[in-house]
Amino acid sequence: MRIVFLGAPGAGKGTQARRLEARCGWPQVSTGDLLRAAVAEATPLGRRAKAAMDAGELVSDEWVMALLDERLRAEDCSGGFILDGFPRSASQARLLKELLRASRQRLDAVVMLELPREVLMKRLTGRRTCSATGKLLNIYFSSAEELAASRAAGGELMQRDDDTEETIANRLSVYERQTRPLLARYADLLRRVNAMGTPDEVFERILEVLPSADSMMPAANPAGPSPGKSYG
Repeated sequence: MRIVFLGAPGAGKGTQARRLEARCGWPQVSTGDLLRAAVAEATPLGRRAKAAMDAGELVSDEWVMALLDERLRAEDCSGGFILDGFPRSASQARLLKELLRASRQRLDAVVMLELPREVLMKRLTGRRTCSATGKLLNIYFSSAEELAASRAAGGELMQRDDDTEETIANRLSVYERQTRPLLARYADLLRRVNAMGTPDEVFERILEVLPSADSMMPAANPAGPSPGKSYG
């Protein structure tokens, strides 16, 4: 299957896409990861993208699509793939359609992970990293035992600079303005999933709306990676 995972920041797209990859073998493809890898490897496109970012400019959709085109042509994507949080805008959706059409492919499903705004705000503004263990925690959702273990290890709960309430509110506003309108575009392919609850519970709901995914389960370890408290 060729699947798109949509949802606001904090809805759990990355967590669930990785689980589905582990279950079915379709690779998770994140354009952010592709871009970071290109910059780290100093590829020609990566150097151009870094220059743009260093100048405070956005990386163009055309450059992102060039990276995506190369990735989707890889052998491991021949049987399907999971696009993690892409496309994010109408222009990217149009370019994706053209890219897939050129290779005689099409999307099979668009999974929308839905959460109330107040929960998204807590997931994102509550994220902390233990300075001692490096473990990702959440001051609202992590258990008292997990938070106590961080203190016992002598760690401090560190917040990322871009996890402030103002920054998060802006990211959610950009999502509402640019990405949510794609739901109408993908109405025929759309699978809405309630993303409240544990990662295990959400994953089971995803399998329910993707019946062919269930038929491709390996016999062991169906849940894939350990769920943890990641809501990326």
